[in-house]
Amino acid sequence: MRIRAGFEIVYECPQPSPMLLMLSVHPSRQGDLETRDTLRTVPNVDVARYQDGFGNICHRVLAPPGRLVLSADFVIRDSGLADPFAPQATETLVENLPDEAIVFLLGSRYCETDRLSEIAWSLFGGVQPGWARVQAIVDYVHDRITFGYQHARPTKTAWDAHEEQFGVCRDYAHLAIAFCRCMNIPARYCTGYLGDIGVPLLLPMDFSAWFDVFLDGQWYPFDARNNQPRIGRILMARGRDAVDAAITTTFGPATLVGFDVICDELGESSAPS
Repeated sequence: MRIRAGFEIVYECPQPSPMLLMLSVHPSRQGDLETRDTLRTVPNVDVARYQDGFGNICHRVLAPPGRLVLSADFVIRDSGLADPFAPQATETLVENLPDEAIVFLLGSRYCETDRLSEIAWSLFGGVQPGWARVQAIVDYVHDRITFGYQHARPTKTAWDAHEEQFGVCRDYAHLAIAFCRCMNIPARYCTGYLGDIGVPLLLPMDFSAWFDVFLDGQWYPFDARNNQPRIGRILMARGRDAVDAAITTTFGPATLVGFDVICDELGESSAPS
């Protein structure tokens, strides 16, 4: 399967504003690119690139006063397979986890395991450990939270989402991640493209948030917002929570005035226009 993806994000800045961007395809998917995934800016500004501690590709720019347009447009190949389903996958004892998984057991800025631990054990302590327990968490979060862009705010945590019962995809992910960590299951936050391949288009295209859990020695994707296997996830960034995988972070005044994302299946001979 071939997928065309990209974005155009527009900011208005009253003065020079440094920005940190995580808008590139993750290195784990770079080998699937058919065309270059290049960050473009209008006006043309210097772009510095580095890789952070979670393996994400990051760019630094100094936005000039006025309007700054950030964009990319690329084609990537995908297996066309839905998210894996492994109901026999078991949990790994904490003492047997690889070192790199331990950080994804700990509480973080948006995933307050200390506040949610008692609730988690009361809800999921009696569920069969492993895949069934993670799916029970996903089912609960999916049913607990009502989706709505009007409910988004940058300060909302997993605890807030649980109590308010409203949120966006990142809030679903944060709450599910926190519950998994409370149950000693490593879980990490993911963000990227997720088009409407194989499902009806219900909302305007946006970047999406989901999460991975560590079971049976490998990471598996789960999606509490959609709660069904999906096709064509394109990972951009991952980390402990949205702090580590924010698509844009500004260090000065900047107003978002335009935001468009595309993620569409292409025919085998199609090319971006």
